[in-house]
Amino acid sequence: MGLLTWIKGVISRMFSEDAEKAFGIDVPDYTSMDTRIAEWSKIYRGYPEWVDAENGIKTIKMAKAVCTETARLTTLALDIEFDGGARADYLKGITDKIIMPRLRSWVEYACAVGTVILKPTASGVDMITPDKFRVIHTMNGQIDDIIFQDNYEEGKEGNKRYYTKLERHSFLRATVEGKDITYYHVENKAFMSKSNGDIGREINLQDTRWNKLQPDVYITKKNDGTLNNMLFGVLKMPCANDVDWDSPLGMAIFADAIEELKDLDIGYSRNAEEIDESRSIILADDRLVSMSGQKIGAKPSVKLPHYVYNVYGNDTKEFYQEIDRTLKTEQRIAGINNQLSFIGYKCGYSNGYFVFDQKTGMVTATQVEADDRRTIQLIKDIRDCVQHAIEETLYALSVFADLYKLAPVSEYEVNFNFGDIVYNFNDDKEKWYQYASKGQVPFWRYLVKFEGMSEEDAKLICDEAKKENQKSGLFIEE
Repeated sequence: MGLLTWIKGVISRMFSEDAEKAFGIDVPDYTSMDTRIAEWSKIYRGYPEWVDAENGIKTIKMAKAVCTETARLTTLALDIEFDGGARADYLKGITDKIIMPRLRSWVEYACAVGTVILKPTASGVDMITPDKFRVIHTMNGQIDDIIFQDNYEEGKEGNKRYYTKLERHSFLRATVEGKDITYYHVENKAFMSKSNGDIGREINLQDTRWNKLQPDVYITKKNDGTLNNMLFGVLKMPCANDVDWDSPLGMAIFADAIEELKDLDIGYSRNAEEIDESRSIILADDRLVSMSGQKIGAKPSVKLPHYVYNVYGNDTKEFYQEIDRTLKTEQRIAGINNQLSFIGYKCGYSNGYFVFDQKTGMVTATQVEADDRRTIQLIKDIRDCVQHAIEETLYALSVFADLYKLAPVSEYEVNFNFGDIVYNFNDDKEKWYQYASKGQVPFWRYLVKFEGMSEEDAKLICDEAKKENQKSGLFIEE
């Protein structure tokens, strides 16, 4: 399945119908968002509807390039640190091993489809795309009822079994012994079918690979307090949703630039076509390519290169002509850059951020001037969304650590340090060297950060240098 199959609209409708039957609830109609998310997914993956091989229209996947660049800037030099006891160490381990190595890809996918969910699992954290979840209810714009779908299949062709799990997360209010309690309710249901696309009949969880899960789990804080939020993180783009005002989902970063992306692909394709057809053509009279004594008009006896065409003269004069097609490269690139500028602006970047120059190539982050406030604000807004999603995910991981005694109970504090999007390595290196020379930071830190040394080797070198300086009557404070 997946988003590409979801494009047909069949999977999303089935998901809603299956959820309604399984849990006896009404699932909101998000057809308009389903359609747009499917469209964004196709464009991002390189299958926009305007691609037409017969007419020579291809795609350069500029939407993918915008998402990639945005994710790169958003996670540039990101460092997440923790303060606290054993719980902080536990969360730091998961963050370093599971979240950080995949975060850039997760941000890129969120840019492409508007929203992804970071959901803790038994093995770590999974990213869930919109084809695998259905929002049932929101409160003040925040999800408080949602259903996740998971699938796998077993068996050989002709005898396959298709398994589906629907997992609902919601808040359940109940009165227990005269006390009102709001539980966090996780409900799991498993299904098996002999045909793909059909959820089939409900079966026992114990008969599936999800056999370690409980059908129903009720979670509260100590003293029956309500959890702070849902047990997952929602990573969505900051732009307001103008497709469905009631939907809690975000918009693809390039959602407002679809027409410009189409025009860019057409412009590029026409330019490429012109280049491909720009080779010189030589027209040569048949008398120039015939052997002596050969009948005029007969097939040339000389093998001609692909750029030489045999023509038949109308008189006895020999005929030879070269035709050179003049390329309109400058005009074409100007038009392409005009489209790139429109795309960049409508995606939230400063004017001229995406410009192709024959000498310098595509503008990069190190070329962004400090006064390009629009680009800086875009990345800051997305970084805020990323930070919020990670904080929600860490909270969920901490709750599960309490439930399953994965780490001792203790307070933790998380600190996010994002790199400057106008970061320049050489300038930073020079600045740190000045700090170290003035004794404002230990010199070994400079060696670790910029010379690639291990902390142990760097300290050893500094200790040796300190001893040598003491022998010579010099002393440098570390």
